[in-house]
Amino acid sequence: MNSWFTTVKIDNTTYAISENSHPQQVHSYLLLDEHCACLIDTGLGIHNIKEITSRLTNLPIKVITTHTHFDHIGGHKFFDEIYVHEEEADWLRKGSPMPLEEIREYILEEPLTKPFPLNFSINNYYPYTGEPASRLKDNDIVVLNKRKLRIIHTPGHSPGHICIFEENRGYLFTGDLLYKGTLYAFLPESDPSLYKNSLEKISRLKNISRILPSHNDLDIAKYFIQDILIAFNDLDKKKQLKKGTGIYNYDSFKISL
Repeated sequence: MNSWFTTVKIDNTTYAISENSHPQQVHSYLLLDEHCACLIDTGLGIHNIKEITSRLTNLPIKVITTHTHFDHIGGHKFFDEIYVHEEEADWLRKGSPMPLEEIREYILEEPLTKPFPLNFSINNYYPYTGEPASRLKDNDIVVLNKRKLRIIHTPGHSPGHICIFEENRGYLFTGDLLYKGTLYAFLPESDPSLYKNSLEKISRLKNISRILPSHNDLDIAKYFIQDILIAFNDLDKKKQLKKGTGIYNYDSFKISL
């Protein structure tokens, strides 16, 4: 039995597949439809996520990438149909700017609540690179069958970061744009001003019923978008919304600039 992943049923055809044993606490999401399925991100790549998806469905799977950081594309190698925003297609093909040694340090981050799988070796760990099947743009609609997923370009954390909005159910998959924990806007590829603009963009969405993040707590209230947006706006007014100004602490999140 694979105990590296845990699975949470969001509804009868939607699952969160989580790596809660690792400090990153990464979540991927499997969405089932009649003739095909979608997997939003594929996690760290420490263990084969396809073993989990194969237990949940035998449908063909499209993988939608929220962005190309290593902890979201680790299992891409197990799937054939990969979608990514056009701004990060070259990173998917050639690799992101983060050095391999730094990525491996993140993978080995402590504390683990469970040991690594027996077949895992950090010396054999390399971030995924490959040719995407499709390059996404803002407001593209990925149609499974009855389920339709709207692509929302939300740069700031990274240039080609996207959120995915399933309007019929009100599910907003937010990637690394927002979650409970430390929000990273300090990376070389990050842009704090664009991050704020992206938060404003999703704050205008109507009929959000559930926010589904890529890290940490799955239980996020809808008003959490406004809480983070208020914090970004406040930093902007104080002229602190710049990389290198520090880490700012709030009730259930931090902003690292």
